[in-house]
Amino acid sequence: MMENKGCSMTARFRTMNAILEQLRLSRTVRKAELERGDCVLVTTQHSVYSIQVLEDATYCIRGGWFDRQKLSPVKESVAGCNWGGSAIKNDIVAACGLHLEFGNRVVTSRIREVLVIRGGARESRGLPGLRPIHSPELFVSCYGPRCETASAG
Repeated sequence: MMENKGCSMTARFRTMNAILEQLRLSRTVRKAELERGDCVLVTTQHSVYSIQVLEDATYCIRGGWFDRQKLSPVKESVAGCNWGGSAIKNDIVAACGLHLEFGNRVVTSRIREVLVIRGGARESRGLPGLRPIHSPELFVSCYGPRCETASAG
């Protein structure tokens, strides 16, 4: 006698709407949001990648597979992100829960965390970014103003 697995089979497959909803809720970094000099740090299940925005849809990539192949740093494109199959969202660089796919067809393990570090070009236009910080200021920001006098002696 055959067991009816119709319901359980349906539950195993995700609908396109469910996939798009997951993407909407996850931290997504879109290509259009990035500018030359920005750096995206992507932590996957098995690796860490540093992706610096260059120009003309190219990136300087370090880490993960590229390090293991002794290719880092490499100038490469980012195809987009996928859900572990052939459907790809090509307007994003990274999104938690998805797999990053590079232009050379290397696909990462599932993305766990994404961090964007803004480049210096934004500073000149008054947009938020990172700025250099000298040691005493860093010390005070970590330990408070009472420790500033203790570190001076």
